[in-house]
Amino acid sequence: MNAPTAPEPRPEPRPEDRPARLTVGVVGAGRVGPALAASLRLAGHRPVAVSAVSDRSRRRAAELLPDVPVVEPARVLALADLVLLTVPDDALPGLVEGLADTGAVRPGQLLVHTSGRYGVRVLDPVRRAGALPLALHPAMTFTGTPVDVQRLAGCSFGVTAPEELRLAAEALVIEMGGEPEWIAEDARPLYHAALALGANHLVTLVAQSMELLRKAGVAAPDRMLGPLLGAALDNALRSGDAALTGPVARGDAGTVAAHVAELRKHAPGTVAGYLAMARTTADRALAHGLLKPELAEDLLGVLAADSTTAADGPQGAAGPQGDDR
Repeated sequence: MNAPTAPEPRPEPRPEDRPARLTVGVVGAGRVGPALAASLRLAGHRPVAVSAVSDRSRRRAAELLPDVPVVEPARVLALADLVLLTVPDDALPGLVEGLADTGAVRPGQLLVHTSGRYGVRVLDPVRRAGALPLALHPAMTFTGTPVDVQRLAGCSFGVTAPEELRLAAEALVIEMGGEPEWIAEDARPLYHAALALGANHLVTLVAQSMELLRKAGVAAPDRMLGPLLGAALDNALRSGDAALTGPVARGDAGTVAAHVAELRKHAPGTVAGYLAMARTTADRALAHGLLKPELAEDLLGVLAADSTTAADGPQGAAGPQGDDR
């Protein structure tokens, strides 16, 4: 497997591009907010307040932002020049409305959300109160531990901001070690869907694969999958659909039918996902000339025949015996 390419060194921001040293607050001490605030601290900014509700979020804040007081959201806004709104996507509009209604927002205050789904329109209520709105979404999976700060080096950020704040937004991303990527307001949902499709679904696929390998008697499925998946990811990033291999891309209808039979027997909850991905893979392999048309007919016939059974089967079969999900 080719070793991952290390990010190229980035030039230091010029003094005129660097925002002034800011006091930083975090509303929502999930996995993202404390890591970004810790990264901003390394860049010379000063975290001063964080809001956290659960015991877990309080422990996370204490680990990543030691000595930073945990206070109510309104107090965070009172203390900070730059406020990170790092709450779940569905909670963001209500939080913004609430902050605007309480009068907690100060004119000239930077309010930054990290939702991939939203651009800056969701911040309109606080913008009307004089806040400066930024959407900075790190394209990274977070653990809630100090390793996240290191992973921000070279991480792409989806940036959306009013044109007059674009340079400030990009400078903040660079200070956190990231790479700014401009995303138009209306493209944010598609951008976020693309990341979820690639990253979130990958975790599900890998977890299912490890479970199946354990059922097959493999003692260390992670060790077996690591080199294979690393090579597959590297090839896919380099070559796209041309990297497709395996029985679907080859048109091995008999092998695919055997796979489905085994999955239905040992892990029925995985059948629908296998069939959906196999159909999509077949379509892409056919479109790119990798799957021969004369082989595609039998393969698609197998997938179509099994899809009817899959629609009826997993609900009952994935009951108490389950598939270890």
